[in-house]
Amino acid sequence: MKKALVTGASSGIGREFARQLSAVGYELILTARRAERLEQLQKELKTPTRIITADLSSEQECLSLYEQTKGDGVDVLINCAGSGVFGPFLETSLERELRMNDVNIRALHILTKLFCRDFAGQGSGRILNVSSSAAFQPGPLFSSYYASKAYVLRLTEALAEELRRGGSSVTVSVLCPGPVETEFDGVAGVKPGRKGLSPERAAACGLRGMFAGKTVIVPGGGMKAALLGERFLPEWAVVRIMYRIQRRKSG
Repeated sequence: MKKALVTGASSGIGREFARQLSAVGYELILTARRAERLEQLQKELKTPTRIITADLSSEQECLSLYEQTKGDGVDVLINCAGSGVFGPFLETSLERELRMNDVNIRALHILTKLFCRDFAGQGSGRILNVSSSAAFQPGPLFSSYYASKAYVLRLTEALAEELRRGGSSVTVSVLCPGPVETEFDGVAGVKPGRKGLSPERAAACGLRGMFAGKTVIVPGGGMKAALLGERFLPEWAVVRIMYRIQRRKSG
């Protein structure tokens, strides 16, 4: 049986990744901070599921997660854990921003590097990193979050090209959805904006693209068109437009 490790599996897109992978026969290893959420999810899944409670803002817990799972035959790694901090850069909490970067960047970097080495050694494996459409532009009032997602996008693109040029059968993909209906806005302190994608659709698009070996996955025709349109605008215009958009989200 194929096996997948999903981080951030207690809610939102991560939970849907678990449900959809289980539905196609994947054995699962699920990790998040909230054990009770994972236990509830475990009860509804039809394939064997192991739970590892971990706080991925801790480097040691990231390394421990790898050590606990490296010998389990993981075929798919989905880095979905993440968070955001909203507000003017001079006013937001440094502690919260650093914790966010520890999860959005450092944890993803650690797990991608260690598992990708293993996958390359065995000659197979897939990694899906969850970024955001935020990765494609600057985000005034959401600056640290947007920057962290740009890191995820560029790291994945570069690694995918290295693997391709090396003739590896290992694939690395990045999912860049627009707004998704999850707990994210509430946790980040953002006023809900326009209706977003369902977590089910976002996860399905991500899995479909990952299994097809696609590097950059952007769900939804509307978001693809918006990102294409930005290419024809000067950078200063994009920044000002993004400021207006983000200002509307201020609670």
